[in-house]
Amino acid sequence: MNFRKYLTGLLWVCLPLLAAGYLLSRFIPVPFLFTDLLLLTVSFSAIGITAALISRSGLKKGAEGGTMYLMVALSVKLLLEMVLALLWFVVVKKTYLSSVILFFVLYLAVSLFSIIFILNTLKTKPL
Repeated sequence: MNFRKYLTGLLWVCLPLLAAGYLLSRFIPVPFLFTDLLLLTVSFSAIGITAALISRSGLKKGAEGGTMYLMVALSVKLLLEMVLALLWFVVVKKTYLSSVILFFVLYLAVSLFSIIFILNTLKTKPL
């Protein structure tokens, strides 16, 4: 797994989302704050980077260890995203419709990129 390529791709996913969110919040009266978008983007990116680091360390192991590390990486990613959802909706109480839509759009964008990148890495180096 080329980690630099992953970070570059993640940057190419997050920057247009941030730019679109900034332009929307600046010129169109939308009911979400840009700081919410920024906070969620950074949180999901950190979770994706954590999962990529775990799966990258697993690819250096043998076939059995690599499979276990990949499963652990995806499980840790899922658990951290559940904790983030719990904090976002219950603790911070961001339960209005635009916040829920913002959360799940960012969740899908970063998660799909992370999973596709990890699975494409498996095509080049089978477990």
